[in-house]
Amino acid sequence: MNLSLFQKPSRYIDNEINSLRKEAEIKVALAFPDIYDIGMSHLRLRILYKIINDLPYASAERAFHPWLDMEVEMRHKGILLSSLETERALKDFDVVGFSLQYELSY
Repeated sequence: MNLSLFQKPSRYIDNEINSLRKEAEIKVALAFPDIYDIGMSHLRLRILYKIINDLPYASAERAFHPWLDMEVEMRHKGILLSSLETERALKDFDVVGFSLQYELSY
């Protein structure tokens, strides 16, 4: 998919300092119910990401709600929501954790 067609394409690529990619027995997806820009300011998500990735038997990856332009394209093409780090579909994780409450949900 040509990311240059979307607003803020960097939301959809894993190009961060301190992001982790590791193979482990248990694969956990941490899904956030808003876009990347908001989710990465959520301290609990970052803490859980670190704790899980520090476990020798588990790996954590993150997933965020796409912005409107990307959501339309994903629905049109039947693309599943996937993780930021490896683009693995959420359905392929052993555990999917998500938060329903955060600062902007009031």
